Amino acid sequence: MRKLLAPLLTYLAAAAVAVWILAPFAWLLISSLSPNVDLLSRPLHWIPRHLDFSRYVTIFTSSDPVSSGYTFRRALVNSSVVAFLSTLLSMAVGILAAYAFARLRFRGKGSLRLLFLATYMLPPIALVVAMYFILGQLHLRDTVWGLALVYSSFITPYVIWLMSGYFEAIPAEIEEASLVDGCTRLGSLVRVLLPLAVPGLVTTAIFSVLLAWDEFLYALIMTSSVAAKTLPVAIAEFSGQYMVDYGMMTAGGVLAAIPPVLISFLLQRYIISGLLTGAVKG
Repeated sequence: MRKLLAPLLTYLAAAAVAVWILAPFAWLLISSLSPNVDLLSRPLHWIPRHLDFSRYVTIFTSSDPVSSGYTFRRALVNSSVVAFLSTLLSMAVGILAAYAFARLRFRGKGSLRLLFLATYMLPPIALVVAMYFILGQLHLRDTVWGLALVYSSFITPYVIWLMSGYFEAIPAEIEEASLVDGCTRLGSLVRVLLPLAVPGLVTTAIFSVLLAWDEFLYALIMTSSVAAKTLPVAIAEFSGQYMVDYGMMTAGGVLAAIPPVLISFLLQRYIISGLLTGAVKG
């Protein structure tokens, strides 16, 4: 009896955790497909009486430049561009800095490393005014390039912290052997360390993309037109001063969640490997 009870309790606990995690996403999907009458009725209709795809049709077919559907599509493109640019810039700078922290010896290395981490811990509201004026001076306000530059300022410390821990987990003897064979420091990083660090690179890049994809405060302050608005801002605009379009908000939430979920699903092998082999150490 005890042999049967233990696996049963394990499965019940796993099922309870799965329901706890997936329930909000299930309700998001159900709400996006429910008619407005069901969304506003009391008591709530947990199962829609009929499926309503009109919100998705509006988002994908609206050609009016001032419509919410057109703004959402532009925001989807803007979010993709900003996430790609900020991740690319953060990874390029952060990998070199992480290599220096992991392999080179210089005075104040520990303190400087903690200082980078401290900048990541600063609340965004403390820096938003300074960032706003800096982008204004650079004529990058209300552009995807400016937003990517802002995002890279807080994603880069994150990349440094994760990748330096991962580089330290790779035996130094492997790099020393390449240096003996004539490689330079940069050549050893590109030809030896980075191929060995692919799981960590993928894991860090995915988390960086998610940070940029979900960011709301800077995007709200720094953008004002459809040329640079990102998805969190576009979804928030479904809520007006006198009404809230819950259906469009939930439909936008479903569409905004699809790209990160697909990326994580396709690259889950690298994510698991990166987490298990040291990408989050330190």
